[in-house]
Amino acid sequence: MSTIAKTSNSHRPILSVENLSVSFVLEDGVVVDAVDDLNFSIAPGQTLALVGESGSGKSVSSMAIMRLLDYSPAQIRSGEIIYRPEPGQEFNLLQLDKSQIRQIRGRRIAMIYQEPMTSLNPVLTIGQQMVEVLRMHLNLSQHQANERAIHWLSKVRLPDAKAMLQRYPHELSGGMRQRVMIAMALCCEPNLLIADEPTTALDVTIQAQILQIIRQLQEEMNMAVLFITHDMGVVAQMANDVIVMRKGQVLERGPVQQLFSCPDHPYTKALLNAVPQIGSMKGQQGPSYFTLLDEHEANDNLPKLKEPDWQEPLLELTDVTTRFTVKKTWWGKPTHQVFASEKVSLTVYPGETLALVGESGSGKSTVGKMIQQLLPIQQGDMFYQGRSFQAMNKAEKVALQREIQYIFQDHFASLNPRRTIFASIAEPMTTHHLVAGKANVKRRVIQLLEQVGLDESYAQRYAHELSGGQRARVCIARALALEPKLLIADESIAALDVSIQAQILNLLMALQAKLGLACLFITHDMAVVEKISHRVAVLYLGQIVEYGHREDIFENPQHPYTRKLLSAVPVADPKYKPALLAINEDIPSPVRSVNNPPVAQALQAVSKHHWVVSHQQKDLDHAQNISHGS
Repeated sequence: MSTIAKTSNSHRPILSVENLSVSFVLEDGVVVDAVDDLNFSIAPGQTLALVGESGSGKSVSSMAIMRLLDYSPAQIRSGEIIYRPEPGQEFNLLQLDKSQIRQIRGRRIAMIYQEPMTSLNPVLTIGQQMVEVLRMHLNLSQHQANERAIHWLSKVRLPDAKAMLQRYPHELSGGMRQRVMIAMALCCEPNLLIADEPTTALDVTIQAQILQIIRQLQEEMNMAVLFITHDMGVVAQMANDVIVMRKGQVLERGPVQQLFSCPDHPYTKALLNAVPQIGSMKGQQGPSYFTLLDEHEANDNLPKLKEPDWQEPLLELTDVTTRFTVKKTWWGKPTHQVFASEKVSLTVYPGETLALVGESGSGKSTVGKMIQQLLPIQQGDMFYQGRSFQAMNKAEKVALQREIQYIFQDHFASLNPRRTIFASIAEPMTTHHLVAGKANVKRRVIQLLEQVGLDESYAQRYAHELSGGQRARVCIARALALEPKLLIADESIAALDVSIQAQILNLLMALQAKLGLACLFITHDMAVVEKISHRVAVLYLGQIVEYGHREDIFENPQHPYTRKLLSAVPVADPKYKPALLAINEDIPSPVRSVNNPPVAQALQAVSKHHWVVSHQQKDLDHAQNISHGS
């Protein structure tokens, strides 16, 4: 690798981006300016945060640094990206050839991507992918690479790291895949880390621990970090300096303390105001609409939120249990199982939002999928409008599927990339014979699109032509196509910017007020839960440990695990110093021997609408110190 320039000043920034401008030329010849004259620098040991909505140019800037725009229709119109890996060395990354940039990318400059499922190879095990990185960049033996991979998987809090090497990406939850990506990025100990929304899919406790790990490694290795995020709480905790971008342009920059205490640009002020804060609903009963980022989008036209009908539950789960076999004897007899849900009981009332919270791996999605009949109820029963699920015939179960609709976490993956939005929304209506005739189907699809804030032109587009927020709206429209009475939203806003989150959540609450929908909201975002829910159920290792009205859970949390979840939420205040979390203790796993099932304990009443399990429950003794697979 040839040195472009020499410098003896070891205190200069490790990375300097100078006058960077990037454009995309679309198929119809239209030129889109993604980044316009961007300038910044990062010194060793410092963290610079790039914040802004989707489309602001944050990720494009990071891809330019990594030279990943070489494989896209992007054009770098101007600028230099100067990288100084060692004192006396200086390279313009844009002038290096492919072999030179490969020596830097992954080894000296590493990147954590936002979508781990598309970044990991689906046909290779986690171990094969990590070992490949380590052997290529560090020239390690197979044994050394395996040991180092296990070490880093443990560092990012993955349970049973050795066994994790043998698993494939599709066998992991979204949060687990995200942590694998973080381990792969850090395992070569780079001196510059680009983190593009690295904690989006992580639970609050795991997020807090991962951020703590990044900070600790940054101090140990004197590593520079470029942190791309829309979470202003994370920015407050991680950044030294902040750049606010919108539509490719820098609107404001400065030290993190200054930007949070006295923001100058109206957009920065609106961005900070849009962040939900734990405690903001204290003393208030029922949900509340979010403040929208765009000043032109007022909440005046939104319908008034209504009190749920507490007379009779729409849905009731009674001691439902689901287990998955993960190990068998040679004769096929199960020896170990994932105890995904263990005697879970809850109710959902018409017009209510019940939030199901807990770390991933706690059984939240399992409960949702059992309700939707995507997973079997092995024990217990479900009652819908008083009717036992176990007593239903096949036709009744199909009808129940129509009245309960699921909104999945990955909106892009849940839409068929080869079908238009019109076809995706129309399909459930025609399958269930709700609407007959092409004209009627077309009219209904347009009505649904308008109901979720999209116009008729979106009907002929494909999923890849939409933004994340638009795809979320399409998935909601498709769910509404069957006129359900219950929506199950499974981490449906996890990957969206704070401004888009507010729009989608306001949309869901408005639809609930208009249509009387019940909603089971599965999430790890406690600040959002406080804003939108009527009641909350807290899950840990497949069991509900606390259950009650939202104000009881947030203002008077009883279980140590609930308190841990609340304390781990990032606070959008640089002056707030989060408590250090224990990150070296054993990680509990939901996998247990069939001869050692968990002990399910009944909830005990704290007040009229608030229940909690005994703090002495064996499996929860160490809840203060636990955090497991997400």
